This record gives sequence, C-alpha cells and structure tokens, in this order.
Amino acid sequence: MSENFWHNVAKFDEILKKFNKIHSLTNYKDIKPVALDSIAPVEFLGFEPRVCVDVGSGAGFPAIFLAMIWQECEFHLYEPIAKKSSFLTYATLNLALKNVSIHSGKIEDCQKIKADLITSRAVMKAVDLIKICQGFYDESSTFLLYKGSNAKFEIDELKCDKNIYQKDDRNYVVLKGLNAI
Repeated sequence: MSENFWHNVAKFDEILKKFNKIHSLTNYKDIKPVALDSIAPVEFLGFEPRVCVDVGSGAGFPAIFLAMIWQECEFHLYEPIAKKSSFLTYATLNLALKNVSIHSGKIEDCQKIKADLITSRAVMKAVDLIKICQGFYDESSTFLLYKGSNAKFEIDELKCDKNIYQKDDRNYVVLKGLNAI
C-alpha cells in the first residue's frame, strides 16, 4: 500500500467520525480492518475494472477504499438513504476522489450504465442483488460480493462461474458470466 493510501484512509476516518457523531452511519471504531477488508479482493480479482458500480454504498465500504487504489476506474456509488449519500458526497469531495460519482437513489430507479465490476457489501441476498442490477451488467461483467458465513448457500442455484475466497470471517464471492435473471 502506498503511503498516500493510508493518509487518505486516516482523512476518511476523521470525516466518518465527524459525521457519525450526528448521523450514526456505522458502528466501526477502527477503520484500518475495514479498509483492509475492502481492498483484499485486489489481490485475487485478476483485473482492474474501468467502470465499477457499488450497490447500497452506505458509509462507503468497500467502494471508497477501492477507488483510492484503482484511480483510473470510474466508480458509481448508489445509496438511497439521504444522510448516507450526503456523507459519501462530502467524503469524496474532501478526499478529492475525482473518479467517484454518488447517485442518491435505489439502483433500480437510476439510469443504467454498463459496469465491468459490481460490488456490494452485505446489502441483500445475491439473487436479489443480481435482479435489481439488471441493465448494469452483461456476461462479461463481474460481481464481487462481500458476504458472511451463508455465502455458499446464496450462490448454489446461480448458473455462472463462481468462486469464494475466504479470509478470516469474510467470504468474497466472485461471479462471472451471469445472464439476466
């Protein structure tokens, strides 16, 4: 990791703590493990996306940290809760993340763009997430889902290439070759 990455993580942490006092965005006290969890897939994903869509971005995990690493990638963060999308806008402006766009709304109600990579962290079951992302992916897109212990059961029925990478209590689910559900 570059020194600049950890500098930006510390700056993000300051912004998050400031907002968290008023808006209760997340209960994390130590941002370092969250950042490491967010960027862990960079090691095994096998490509750097050009366009990434993050669904239910919340407090910015994993997308903000991935955007710090993949600076040439165009990130689109979709967050329907106003206080969270306001936080994301404020954070990206203060971090000067020019590769990040915030969309305040549900992804299914927004204009469709084709993504190389779609990420989501514990928003909903995989099959439901894939359904609401219709129009944002094709067979060449990759889904990267940050899941817990039920990951295998969530993807058993899906007809696509699927892999689960495990690290600590996290299951990183990578899905490729999905057709519309």
